Amino acid sequence: MSEATPVLVALGQRTRERRQARGLTQRELAERSGVSLRFLMDVEAGRGNISVRRLADLATALATTPADLVSSDTAAPRLVALLGLRGAGKTTVGRRLSRRLRVPFVELDRRIEQRAGLALGELFSLHGEAYYRQVELEVLREIVESPRSIVMAVGGGLVTAANTYDLLRAHATTVWLRARPEDYWTRVVRQGDRRPIDTHPQARAALRGLISRRNALYARADVTIDTAGQTPAQVVDRVLRSLPTRPTS
Repeated sequence: MSEATPVLVALGQRTRERRQARGLTQRELAERSGVSLRFLMDVEAGRGNISVRRLADLATALATTPADLVSSDTAAPRLVALLGLRGAGKTTVGRRLSRRLRVPFVELDRRIEQRAGLALGELFSLHGEAYYRQVELEVLREIVESPRSIVMAVGGGLVTAANTYDLLRAHATTVWLRARPEDYWTRVVRQGDRRPIDTHPQARAALRGLISRRNALYARADVTIDTAGQTPAQVVDRVLRSLPTRPTS
């Protein structure tokens, strides 16, 4: 076993990303490449000082090249931002995706609450949407300037704030989790929130109008994943397959 170096860490991260994107377990990749499972685990941990021959075998098993696996670009931070209306599954998918990528998961709204010292409902009622958008932009700037790789779920209305959305799209791989109107509705109610039904008799019509107004904005995302009829695990697999070869910096 070798001491971790930037090159080995980059090799480990690239190998893990390629394996996960192809839906392979470590054991399956070890069998395909002829590399022992224990050594492959060391490689992905950034400690495996692999030989040129074994590197070539690993690259072949991953349908890529040795140069791709050792590319220094792998060390660049990756920010994956999940977009969509409330009920799109951003939190559920985001947590699973972060575990697969082995990076932290962040909900932008929770960071905004921490910054403001208020729950979102209180923030809106006391200070209004303009203040919320200001804090949202400030918090997002801090996140995109961070050297850490993360998966982030953003509020459904972020796309309506042009400057904030432009900043996000410039620094993140944006993924729109698109759902059917009935899916949004069912998921919100399933979470125990009956406010749309109890306080707004025309809530379903209002939801369809909101979807109609925002779909064009969500469609500007780098990736669109249709979640209809998909389990969270299936959606995560589709997101992983759609991520760019070179991480967004």
